[in-house]
Amino acid sequence: MPKLSRILVPVEFSPRCRGAVQYAEALSSHFHCEIVLLHVVMPPLASLSPFEAMAYTSAADLTREIVEQRTADLEAFPCSSPPDATVRRVVLEGDPTQTIVEFASNEKCDLIVMPTHGYGPFRRFLLGSVTAKVLHDAICPVWTGPHMERAPDYSTLHFHHIVCAINLGLHSREVLCWAAGFAREFGAQLSVVHAIPSSATRLGGFYFDPDWRTQLTKTAMERITFLRQEMAIEASVAIEAGEPPVVVASAAEAMNADLLVIGRGSTPRAHGHLPTNAYAIVREAACPVVTI
Repeated sequence: MPKLSRILVPVEFSPRCRGAVQYAEALSSHFHCEIVLLHVVMPPLASLSPFEAMAYTSAADLTREIVEQRTADLEAFPCSSPPDATVRRVVLEGDPTQTIVEFASNEKCDLIVMPTHGYGPFRRFLLGSVTAKVLHDAICPVWTGPHMERAPDYSTLHFHHIVCAINLGLHSREVLCWAAGFAREFGAQLSVVHAIPSSATRLGGFYFDPDWRTQLTKTAMERITFLRQEMAIEASVAIEAGEPPVVVASAAEAMNADLLVIGRGSTPRAHGHLPTNAYAIVREAACPVVTI
């Protein structure tokens, strides 16, 4: 994985966002990189009734008032700057997904850290849909999870076991490379998980010959071993049959993973279409998930 130089944290002032900031602080402390806190102000009149909107002479007046208030809120939002790192706070107006994705691209952010859900006056725009769209559209890795509010103080955060789920498609090499690099950075154990989907072992109510399932497992192990040897990666390997979201999330929890790394994308890939299941895996996971 490349060294992190800039981490973007979208903020809408919920406890989950505070947890996301704490993960960013832990990463910034290790990589000595910049943290950017970004709050996106929605077009204000979209959230007001006609009677409320009448209190303002123009949309510009309302926007200016909201931006001023959100700027003050963002300045007060807790974020510790680790030694040799900086924290930048930015308030922009626009569509949350588009603004987050464009800002990350224009500012060359190496990672976006955000919770799966949000709270606040624009709750309906932040309930999962924004994160799902960012997962789909962002060109950089996205660090997320449904339990961000449980994050401990960044100074006590440690990464001991990294689990990487791959579907053995063309994108798997990039996913495994990122996970292995992260594990090396923190001296963590690395485990590789692969799910053989139910559709590969049964058709309707009919199961294929057990020898076929054994052959699928053998082939998957051979391909993972080839990747590990070619990339000089040390890792344990677990291969299980079942639906990818359930298999991957269960394996990460059983291994007491501190971080789960998966692939994502809009193009279906072979061996279980793991990228199409990325958001389902995020929702199921008990630990943070990085999607590559």
